[in-house]
Amino acid sequence: MAKANKPENNSKPPVKVSFFHVLIILVGADLILLFAPEVGIWNSLSYLSDLYSWSALVGGLLLILFGLRGFIKKR
Repeated sequence: MAKANKPENNSKPPVKVSFFHVLIILVGADLILLFAPEVGIWNSLSYLSDLYSWSALVGGLLLILFGLRGFIKKR
């Protein structure tokens, strides 16, 4: 049976995942899934103008990029 890694033998530093950044990533992904032009869920149910669709797509991408920027932090 293999031995468990002891804390003094572990060479990787512990990391902390930011809960706020996870929520920001999920909100950005939801914006993209709902309002994406021509393929979004909301656009398939009813017509939204391109102004709302493209701005929501760009906003969703920006939220995902912002969320990924601070997603993992070293302790």
